[in-house]
Amino acid sequence: MNRALRHVLAWGCLLLGCWAWAGEPTSALSFVVIKEDTGKPVRNAAVVLHPVNPRGKQGRGGFELKTDSDGKTHFEGVPYGKLRVQVLASGFQTFGEDYDIDSDAKEITVKLKRPQKQYSIYDDPQETPKK
Repeated sequence: MNRALRHVLAWGCLLLGCWAWAGEPTSALSFVVIKEDTGKPVRNAAVVLHPVNPRGKQGRGGFELKTDSDGKTHFEGVPYGKLRVQVLASGFQTFGEDYDIDSDAKEITVKLKRPQKQYSIYDDPQETPKK
């Protein structure tokens, strides 16, 4: 009896959750992360998703995905609205941009740049490096 009641309650909660979730339209997002200079995929890049409120402020929470060996990752169930996407990968500049999610499916291609050379006012271009 107790076991049957738990099953009924579990199914009831599941159906109630699905019913509540079904009211909000969602999108399936696909990401492709490539190197800007060669077009080759970037594997194991972190793709971080943050909701953005109507005033442009980043909301609480977020979700992190990792790219596969083809530089691809996928996430379903993203609610319509503004979404901040950040991509981080070792050896590349951090990428960040806001997107309007307003369709059932969206593919986002991110081209990561290599870090730029750093300049200093203390460097003397005439001086040779010391060994």
